[in-house]
Amino acid sequence: MKARVKWVENTLMVGESGSGHAVVMDGPPDMGGQNLGIRPMEMMLLGLGGCTQFDVAHILRKSRQQVTRCEVELEAERAETDPKVFTKIHVHFIVSGPDLTEKVVERAVKLSAEKYCSASLMLGQVAEITHDFELIDG
Repeated sequence: MKARVKWVENTLMVGESGSGHAVVMDGPPDMGGQNLGIRPMEMMLLGLGGCTQFDVAHILRKSRQQVTRCEVELEAERAETDPKVFTKIHVHFIVSGPDLTEKVVERAVKLSAEKYCSASLMLGQVAEITHDFELIDG
């Protein structure tokens, strides 16, 4: 896997993935940024959310479950001093689909957290990561 980050000006940069996609990142105004893009640490948190959401939806579909909604809300705390690493991350899934049960969703979340989600397992080396979910009829 390869990636490239190009500096544009001040704290503005463009990240390019090896698969050919690009994203604008920027710093906060109090650090010279213009708020023109996502912050790099926000990007890392989104990466965790995307990784684990992909796993959970995939596991449910492989279990022959019909998933009509699978969203992930994340909340993170960071250390107050440099390096301001994540210290706590909470991952909340919102899942729905006909005939889904708590047992099957719980299993998918657990498998993602403990076996499949590379981002979660990596960030879990420095941060306490907790998970929960809500199952919405539909």
